[in-house]
Amino acid sequence: MIVLGVIPARLQSSRLPRKVLREIAGRPMLCHVYERARKAGVLSDVIVATDADEVVAACRGFGIPAVLTSRDHPSGTDRVWEVAQTRAADVYVNIQGDEPLLTSGHVARLVEPFLARPETEVSTLCIVATAEEIASPSVNKVVFGPGGRALYFSKFGIPFDRDGRDVIRYKHVGLYAYRKAALDRFHALPPSILEQSEGLEQLRFLEHGVSITVMETNEPTIGVDTEEDLKAVEAYLAGRRV
Repeated sequence: MIVLGVIPARLQSSRLPRKVLREIAGRPMLCHVYERARKAGVLSDVIVATDADEVVAACRGFGIPAVLTSRDHPSGTDRVWEVAQTRAADVYVNIQGDEPLLTSGHVARLVEPFLARPETEVSTLCIVATAEEIASPSVNKVVFGPGGRALYFSKFGIPFDRDGRDVIRYKHVGLYAYRKAALDRFHALPPSILEQSEGLEQLRFLEHGVSITVMETNEPTIGVDTEEDLKAVEAYLAGRRV
């Protein structure tokens, strides 16, 4: 099975501009993401998809393959869709450019449902949420049913534990894998009502009947959205080097 890893890398982000080129341990964050993705044995190849010539040039300097995609794409999923129009693969893995602590285990878990169940359309990851993460509206959560079928994603601490049953809540880890047909459908559909309400693009799939399989991981990540996140990743990597 051909599995292509695509790293969407938009240069200007709202909360932390130019974050994909911000340095961590002396190198752009994008380098850390790419190098970790390359270690995932299930990926046939890895490519950066960006909206900026500056990012393409930076990638070239580090020997990282990159393609320039439309500046009009509103999401990373749309950027992966554009790559899929010219690069054939059985599965496309969306590796966010702000996930410098990506592991081979994360990628393997994403691809696993496609190997076990050919009818899988989209997959993503989750991890047990901490109390702080449950309370934070900046951390996305997911609820799923039997077989890992996603029921809903929200920034709210779902599900509500009405009777105090100590229900387990899960943080959504924003990594995805898709069949091309799912990418084509996503790109062709307009933003959905729930998607716009929550600000979560994956809800477009659920609202239009595209199933998402949620796989649990026990490997935490730090998605870099703020200066504090950047410092946390630097501290983590420094600790690993000791």
